[in-house]
Amino acid sequence: MALSCERGDLLLGYVLGVLVLSFLSYPVSVGGAALKMEALPETGATVLNHSMALVQRMENLMALGNASDVSLRVQTLNTEEVKVLPAHSLVLSLQSDVFRDLLLARNGSALVLSETAECAAVFDKFLRYLYCGDISVRLDQAIPLHQLATKYRVEGLQLGLTQFMSQHLSSESPSGHVVGWYQYAQRIGDAPLQDNCLRYLSWNLSSVLQSAEWTSVSADLLLTLLRRSDLVVQSELELYDGLEAWAARNRPGGPTAERALEAIRYGMIPPQKLFRLQKNSPLMQKHYGAVRDLLYLAFQFHATPPVQLAKYFEVNCSIFTPRNYLSPAWGAPWVISSPTRDDRSFSFQTQLGPSGHDASKKVTWNALFSPRWFPLGARASYAEPGAMMPTLTDGGRPRIIVTPATSSPDFAGVSFQKTVMVMARQQGKVVVRHVYNFHQSTEEAGDFLAEADLQRRASEYLIDSALYLHVVVKPVYHTLIVAKK
Repeated sequence: MALSCERGDLLLGYVLGVLVLSFLSYPVSVGGAALKMEALPETGATVLNHSMALVQRMENLMALGNASDVSLRVQTLNTEEVKVLPAHSLVLSLQSDVFRDLLLARNGSALVLSETAECAAVFDKFLRYLYCGDISVRLDQAIPLHQLATKYRVEGLQLGLTQFMSQHLSSESPSGHVVGWYQYAQRIGDAPLQDNCLRYLSWNLSSVLQSAEWTSVSADLLLTLLRRSDLVVQSELELYDGLEAWAARNRPGGPTAERALEAIRYGMIPPQKLFRLQKNSPLMQKHYGAVRDLLYLAFQFHATPPVQLAKYFEVNCSIFTPRNYLSPAWGAPWVISSPTRDDRSFSFQTQLGPSGHDASKKVTWNALFSPRWFPLGARASYAEPGAMMPTLTDGGRPRIIVTPATSSPDFAGVSFQKTVMVMARQQGKVVVRHVYNFHQSTEEAGDFLAEADLQRRASEYLIDSALYLHVVVKPVYHTLIVAKK
């Protein structure tokens, strides 16, 4: 009796299922496979787990092509290169709805798949994941594997690769990878990955500027970075030098170059160095008309007492707003060994403000770190003499306070924003991992290390059992009187 195509497919799937299952259940030695035994107290039973042996059998099934019923012909776009891989409809259909639909629509035993050269090169890795559920990934393979997982809707692999990229932003690679991952995330609309990449670039920009990756930044990403206030760089001059290096390599058009130059905060660059830029910077000389007024305003800012300037100009705009500068004029590093042991303190100095009028004036700051701070309400029950304060695990949390050692009339019209950066070692590289900002009206960061487990030696917040901090103080001027028009 003749069978319809649909009933024939069902019968074929049944037969293949039997063949595959018979292969998987065929007795093999598991002497070398790890046996996991797990007790179930509620039933009194013990689970014997040979799942690793099953993974090995699936890998052998893929490699040997036993009972294969479909041939995947992976063709590289715009070439005649074809990679032929035997596969099993049952496995592909179980793992991917896209494969299931393609298999139902195919004619014959071959399924032709057109892929880019990058995706074709890792297709066998992708196929192995469908069979075994694990995969080894290099940095340069993350995007093509994610593209395959997206194309064939393998959501577990998509999520895993996104997590892999987010956790390996600081890994070393010959030409860098974070910029490429950012641009890929932007293209596919993966907002969490895009945000993670942008945050990493912003918080570690000083090292990125010195890397081969910097000149691969797109014009859009460059402008996005230059407009941010949370950039971590040695100084604004370092950022300008990075812009000039990028422009020399990428040769942007006039509008892009001018928008980039306008995003530099010239008020944060000392006047003698601004003169040097005017004379020696090819980029500034070429587009001087775009920044003439900004430079004039910056020179006024440095030559005039801020209190006087604030009467006539808006001085809390971006050109007068510091970023997170690592140079000594703006803050200091602080290494706290064994941070769970007891309270620590240290003092450091910063300049009163970025204005040339204030740069020579110093402010001394006292910083206090406490690993076991308790709100007042929680302290009442320990008020008796000799009572022991509970440990961090009893509800206390780390606290850091930064206060000026003295007050001064020079503080009029200035507020101080404080930022504490926490360093971490990732893939052998020290990077800025967390940034905590103080509200202008407070002396401490309320959420400082709120989720940290400093007792654990392998904590992501510690380097060799020490807490590596960098405290930055950013003076911000305020307009005192609005000039009448």
